[in-house]
Amino acid sequence: MPAIIDPKGPGGKPVSIFESGAILQYLGRKTGKFYPKEPRLRIAVEEWLFWQVGGLGPMAGQANHFLNYSKEDLPYPKKRYTDEVHRLFGVMNTRLANRKYLAGAYSIADMACLSWVKSSTRFQPLDEFPHLAAWMERLLARKAVQRGLAVGAELRKPMTDEEHKVLFGQRAK
Repeated sequence: MPAIIDPKGPGGKPVSIFESGAILQYLGRKTGKFYPKEPRLRIAVEEWLFWQVGGLGPMAGQANHFLNYSKEDLPYPKKRYTDEVHRLFGVMNTRLANRKYLAGAYSIADMACLSWVKSSTRFQPLDEFPHLAAWMERLLARKAVQRGLAVGAELRKPMTDEEHKVLFGQRAK
């Protein structure tokens, strides 16, 4: 679960924030960057941020799980989730047909969606989605995005059986 602690939070006191959407909104409000103040523009950013949180992220995550981590070969969930990612890519492609970024200007909505699109290209090529492919190229060309993607790259490695058991064997207690 993504989480941060801002030692200089509201009132100058530390605050912890978890979940990517909440973190992005907090940082956008705090810095005044990538999260517009004008209500109509902010609504557009929030629509696409929550679209990612409620749709793209979970569906791409499930597709990735069943394609790459499931110890069983389960055709139905593989097809179900890859088809849903395909549909969601179509939604993004349509949205990006007449704009450079999801909510008009580059925003936290684009930031939230990028890694899900990028990681999903392992199983869903962008050939059918030229506007989405161009959007991803624009984002990946940004120096800050490149720096962000490089963070922790040296820690990414194949998962051991023990790590698999811990990651996918958790329950409430």
